[in-house]
Amino acid sequence: MIGGCADDGAVAPIDSGRGGVAPVSGDVLPDGVRVPDGFTVTAVVDGLSQPTQLDVLDDGRFLVAELHGSENEGTGRVLLLDPARPDDAPAVVVDGLLKPTGVVGLGPELWVMQQRSLSRGPLTGGPLTVVLDDLPFNGRSEGSLSVDGEGRVMYETSGTLDGSVAAAGSATLWAVDPGGSPVPVATGLKNAYGRTLGADGTLWQTEIADGTYDGAPAPDELVRVEAGDDFGWPRCVGDRTPVAQYGGTADSCVGSPRSHALFEPGATPTSVAVAPWDDGVLLVALWNAGQVVAVPVDGTEPVAPEPFLAGVDHPQDLVADGDRLLVVDFSGGRILAVTVA
Repeated sequence: MIGGCADDGAVAPIDSGRGGVAPVSGDVLPDGVRVPDGFTVTAVVDGLSQPTQLDVLDDGRFLVAELHGSENEGTGRVLLLDPARPDDAPAVVVDGLLKPTGVVGLGPELWVMQQRSLSRGPLTGGPLTVVLDDLPFNGRSEGSLSVDGEGRVMYETSGTLDGSVAAAGSATLWAVDPGGSPVPVATGLKNAYGRTLGADGTLWQTEIADGTYDGAPAPDELVRVEAGDDFGWPRCVGDRTPVAQYGGTADSCVGSPRSHALFEPGATPTSVAVAPWDDGVLLVALWNAGQVVAVPVDGTEPVAPEPFLAGVDHPQDLVADGDRLLVVDFSGGRILAVTVA
């Protein structure tokens, strides 16, 4: 069993003395946030504690995972709140979580990715059941969760080395049917943190390179994924760049998929979403760079990203919700909404 709940198994309301999480009623212009002319930014939720992932349920309520403490403190939790009812206190669905980086609702259940375990439980509150445990990982975390077009939960096992090759089961993007076993979707991905489905069903995936290769850092990436792809990590990084120290050669990397877009080393792309106002544009959250950038779907690869949103220290997660883009502000403990003015 992981986490906790109210004594009767119901979702527990948040004590207002434990942080004051609340939807924001009315328009609140966030200080310092900048977007291009023609767009407006408002804050829709404030008072969160290091939020990591947001999922908008079919009824409009928000599921939010947050660290609620230091990364390894084991005080993470999942909140459920209704932004349309700002006077209602958000509720703690489950707490006592170790580094929850991913949450998604699927029917009557929520799925949670902790440091290296995947669990599921009722949206109404109650203990979580471990689905997969002791997953291979990079020593820090696995990343976010998503649901594919077949209703499967998608997750990654971040890359770790076994000598000069990826450890068995790591550096892989997976999909698991709620009633079945996980199947690999793509391999050779160091840290496939966030993903989304395009308007045409294309799977877009962010990739965080981490570390150094032949003595230099590698760029981070946005890639398009097809089932069975091998992106080549650790022998290949960036846009088919071979890494000699791990046995990479030009011939061995030329068959790996190309980068759709490249970002500066250490930019840390944690999320990608289709722009609600233009399905020909992808928006990528760069956690360390402190910005959201726009990447055209079409163009000669690698496509050059363009600045879109700045003034958020650590944009963590992006969600296209109707005609608005929701931006999870990790450091600011808030959720912002970007719309066309």
